[in-house]
Amino acid sequence: MKKKTKSKKSRRTSLRRNTSSYYRIFFLITGLTLFFVLSFFLVAKKNTSFCANSISCINNLTGMYEPSAKEGVFMGKKVSPPLEIAYEDLNRQVLGDSTGLDKHIDVDLSTQTLYAYEGDKLVYKFLVSTGKWHYTPTGTFNIWVKLLATRMSGGDPSIGTYYNLPNVPYTMFYSGDGVSKADGYSIHGAYWHNNFGHPMSHGCINMKIEEAQQLYFWASPQANGRIVYASTDKPGTEVRVYGETPSE
Repeated sequence: MKKKTKSKKSRRTSLRRNTSSYYRIFFLITGLTLFFVLSFFLVAKKNTSFCANSISCINNLTGMYEPSAKEGVFMGKKVSPPLEIAYEDLNRQVLGDSTGLDKHIDVDLSTQTLYAYEGDKLVYKFLVSTGKWHYTPTGTFNIWVKLLATRMSGGDPSIGTYYNLPNVPYTMFYSGDGVSKADGYSIHGAYWHNNFGHPMSHGCINMKIEEAQQLYFWASPQANGRIVYASTDKPGTEVRVYGETPSE
């Protein structure tokens, strides 16, 4: 009888051990599965970088003007681009106002103000509109390409932030300090609103068109056609963005 009892106890102990092992294996497999799924989504999210301007910064860097584009969309509303502004400049070679100077651009998010300097001398001071529906990153950057005209598109139609804007004039894309060229941040003229001095963009720095024109031809590299890239010999003007965007 003692041997039988011992055998039953042994079987029960073995069963408990097996059950415990099964649970351990189950939780291990479940944990590993969750880990790999989570890792996949984190990598996918990391590789899908935000683009402030999904057409220009990925698909179209020609600087080409679209003469047939007579309508755009901004936040669900139709807007009309100023057809003559970029068109006039595309038909002539334009030189910057000055060369060989220590130029830099400061953008204060707190006051929504842009300052352009030659050394310590303030040359321009303009009200701008920075990120409202997506933040404008802070840091020190450099202009890497300038386009006289470009189409910009982005946002999310499901939440009403979609925009598709042809012939955006005087666009200066910048990168550096954690912002890649593919992220699509730029300083440019804006014809779809007149609320400068307040956040109104999806991450870019919006300016009045006539003021964007002044800055475009002043900043380096020197403008000489539809498109100009910065280079080692002709570096782009430094752009310093700082402060905190006001919540409005």
